[in-house]
Amino acid sequence: MVGAGIAGLYALHRLRSDGWSVRVFEAGPDIGGVWFWNRYPGARCDVESVDYSYSFDTALQQEWDWSEKYATQPEILRYLHHVADRFDLRRDITLDTRVVDMSFDESSSSWTVRTDRGEEVTSRFCVLAVGPLSSANIPEIPGLDSFSGQIVHTSSWPEDVDLTGRRVGVIGTGSSGIQAIPHIAREAGDLYVFQRTANFSIPAGNRPLDAQTRAQYKRSYDERRRLSMESGGGSPHRPHPESALAVTDDERRIAYEKRWQLGGVLFSKTFPDQLTDRAANDTARSFWEQKIRAVVDDPAVAERLIPGDHPIGAKRICTDDNYFETYNRANVHLVDVRQSPIDCVVAEGIRTAGETIGLDVIVLATGFDAMTGSIDRINIVGRDGQTLKQAWSAGPRTYLGLGVDGFPNLFNIAGPGSPSVLANMVLHAELHVDWVADAIGHLDAAGRRSIEATTEAVDAWVADCADRADNTLMPQANSWYLGANVPGRPRVFMPFVGGFGVYREIIADVAADGYRGFALMPAEELT
Repeated sequence: MVGAGIAGLYALHRLRSDGWSVRVFEAGPDIGGVWFWNRYPGARCDVESVDYSYSFDTALQQEWDWSEKYATQPEILRYLHHVADRFDLRRDITLDTRVVDMSFDESSSSWTVRTDRGEEVTSRFCVLAVGPLSSANIPEIPGLDSFSGQIVHTSSWPEDVDLTGRRVGVIGTGSSGIQAIPHIAREAGDLYVFQRTANFSIPAGNRPLDAQTRAQYKRSYDERRRLSMESGGGSPHRPHPESALAVTDDERRIAYEKRWQLGGVLFSKTFPDQLTDRAANDTARSFWEQKIRAVVDDPAVAERLIPGDHPIGAKRICTDDNYFETYNRANVHLVDVRQSPIDCVVAEGIRTAGETIGLDVIVLATGFDAMTGSIDRINIVGRDGQTLKQAWSAGPRTYLGLGVDGFPNLFNIAGPGSPSVLANMVLHAELHVDWVADAIGHLDAAGRRSIEATTEAVDAWVADCADRADNTLMPQANSWYLGANVPGRPRVFMPFVGGFGVYREIIADVAADGYRGFALMPAEELT
């Protein structure tokens, strides 16, 4: 198995509990995956902490106390350490070791896995738990290596960054940039934010959780989990039952205000038609704009901070802590790179079309090569010598997000073709891992050696995912859901947009129907 983040830790526990011998390789020096690497100031989950937690063990749910509504990176990492220690997971995890090559042997129906440390192991099954947001996207800016100051990326924030009184430039205003910028602004002498694309963001409305609130959450866990597993995105909150266009102006405003107070990404699901009907979406956008214009002092700055190129929610709505108010500070300067593009980086700073801005530190808040970037780093060779990169050259092709034709006994957790980043990633990981564990258990019980998605099933699933996406507003944004943030990536909408609960029913039905769409090869047919 590759990766010791949220998915990898649970997969290790579940598969080991089922009696399998499991070996986990983790490229980082510690467990935690994305929550180990993303240590930038302000890093915080945008799913409520009580929901962004494992559901597989009742005692674990009851013993862990979350301190805030939206947990910070350090607290989430402490939680994952607690889980690893509680279930004795570390003994089967090899750290500081990157898997570089995986090849399938058709004669034995097994995988040979090689690492950057020269180790080679053979395995019947391989599980990729590398995460959809773990491969940093480094922008191709001319002269980046000529900068005389310090360059840091939000996905690998070093411990020795001192921003006190310094001139700092932040490139990127996606989720990591929006979370980091208010914190950097309080330390920096001058902060220059280089914005190519304005983003929609909602205040987190974060607050400490007192003992009474935590006790209430623990009492209601069974119901919260049930609602979450049946929901569109893996949280217990439900949208308004009517269209945004069918209610009165006052009812609509009250509904949006409730979601605004709830905070974060769930604002995009206030009404059921917000992401399918442009007129309904415009009502949410209008409400959002009024909120932002009310807190940004300079109307011209507010105008530049308001997106004009995509519907609200077509990109993942960010979750912030006084992000827009930060632009009222005298030491914060917004640089619109659409109007004044970055020409290059020079030794003293960043040169735009209009000026050279002197800097001491450049922060790359440029996100990730999402969904497929971490997989691309591994040379995965399946049947007939075909690599996964070749198979996905026109965009990722999967069946249910779980299987790929030509690559038997290989499973990818929470990747393309599944709800993935559109859902609560902890519950999504559990859903996928449980399905995989049940599938490989079924193979042995049925006297089968391997499971492989058929080409026909992959073709049909890819078409279904595309049709579902096309019936929403989401493809109207140049987002990382489409790979639009990485030059040269095929423009393919990668997540399944039909909803987490719907997806859960689909994959359960496939399994109940004898793993329909998969070829299960009997052991005696090995060549």
